[in-house]
Amino acid sequence: MADPIVIAKNAQHELALLPQMGNRHGLITGATGTGKTVTLQTLAQGFSRLGVPVFMADVKGDLTGISQPGQLSDKLAKRLADLGLPEPAWGACPTTLWDVFGEKGHPVRATVSDMGPLLLSRMLELNDTQQGVLNLVFRIADANGLLLLDAKDLRAMLQYVGDNASQFTTEYGNISAASIGAIQRGLVALESQGADAFFGEPMLNLDDFMQTDKGLGMVNILAADKLLHAPRLYATFLLWLLSELFEKLPEAGDLDKPKLVFFFDEAHLLFNDAPKALLEKIEQVVRLIRSKGVGVYFVTQNPIDIPDTVLGQLGNRVQHALRAFTPRDQKAVKVAATTMRANPELDVEKAIGELAVGEALISLLDAKGTPGITQRAWVLAPGSRIGPIDEAERKQLLASSLVAGTYEKAVDRESAYERLKGRAAQEADAQAGARAGGQNGGQNGGQGADRTAQQQASERGWLDEAGDLFGGLTRGTGKSGRGDSILESMAKSAARTVGSQVGRELIRGVLGSLLGSGRKRR
Repeated sequence: MADPIVIAKNAQHELALLPQMGNRHGLITGATGTGKTVTLQTLAQGFSRLGVPVFMADVKGDLTGISQPGQLSDKLAKRLADLGLPEPAWGACPTTLWDVFGEKGHPVRATVSDMGPLLLSRMLELNDTQQGVLNLVFRIADANGLLLLDAKDLRAMLQYVGDNASQFTTEYGNISAASIGAIQRGLVALESQGADAFFGEPMLNLDDFMQTDKGLGMVNILAADKLLHAPRLYATFLLWLLSELFEKLPEAGDLDKPKLVFFFDEAHLLFNDAPKALLEKIEQVVRLIRSKGVGVYFVTQNPIDIPDTVLGQLGNRVQHALRAFTPRDQKAVKVAATTMRANPELDVEKAIGELAVGEALISLLDAKGTPGITQRAWVLAPGSRIGPIDEAERKQLLASSLVAGTYEKAVDRESAYERLKGRAAQEADAQAGARAGGQNGGQNGGQGADRTAQQQASERGWLDEAGDLFGGLTRGTGKSGRGDSILESMAKSAARTVGSQVGRELIRGVLGSLLGSGRKRR
């Protein structure tokens, strides 16, 4: 059994998270500047030292220090001494940097098909009708064997369905041109936020998240400071990651430690204005992904940011200070107090407003899965650096990464865009060929008429010649003019019946034999 992760301490207790309870999920809440980021880093480093891979989104750019060993400064030494806290075991965690935009880390991509219409509708802010049309676009693409890999594939597919909507009405129902236009506008807006860099291949291999290095779990950090400017893209991307983990990881049952721990910072963005279908999906993923060995920890300001159906799944709680300046804040304090296990010796609701920076109310699951009594304690400092890395350290991390060179170059294989473009080109060529054929047909018709006139003139010429020959032949035999006219008429009649080159050759052969026999008689 792995050792517990000690995360906080007070005069009476060391508060430790049991690794076998790490997949029972958790919640870290508190106002801005109260110490949530340090708590997250301490937990992440604790899991990494147990050999558990970690994923976390760095929304402020200051979590990358976990990749570097910390050191004891004068200020930190004085704080530890004042609070009676131990000096941390200094050391760094193996770290992989990721970035949807490919600027501060290895690029992260997903295909449009893998994202699916539900999550894509969330990104595009579609209503129910528009989401229904997008579902039809995906179904038509599947039925026609058209791969939707990147943004231009989806644009081409939308145009194809819109241009040929009448063909799909019987099988799929009405496809509104207005809905197609709304989806296209949403896609353009999403691309302006940089989403076109996210859609494509090579797609992220989740096995690359599950790495260890020298017995330490890999800490995967997503640079999210820029991504956070597109909050729906940020939230939907992280939900996609969770969904992919849920779909692809096998059932694991109860483990002595998680396979992966997923920290979801600024978690309220996931639930803001989320449609019912999406909330149900989130609840399902959070409830069931535990059995896959994945722990999910939401980090946000207020517990009321999390829906009750999800909040009830979060067993490990760390509550930093909340300031009750508004009615909403006062409600958040009450919610936080009532959702933590009561301590007869502690007024939880009052304490929430009194907590200092770095101090927290903590309730962790025991070995039986029961929430522990809430304790007030100081969060321990991590053994890694607190704060961001510099550019030289970032470059060194990227160059030495286990996945260096794997995702940097985008791949654009044949998909819906190329196939639809090729089909349009073929149709254009066919139409051009048909128009050219019509023009050639008219020219050929004129040439045929010319050939007919030439044949008639030729026939008249050799018929006249035949008449002279027959006339000469009959005169040479001494027959009457009546007999001459009969032979001549037969030759002319045969010539009119046969108007082709073969016919003329045949008649000429007959005439030659007749002339030859005439000469013999002469």
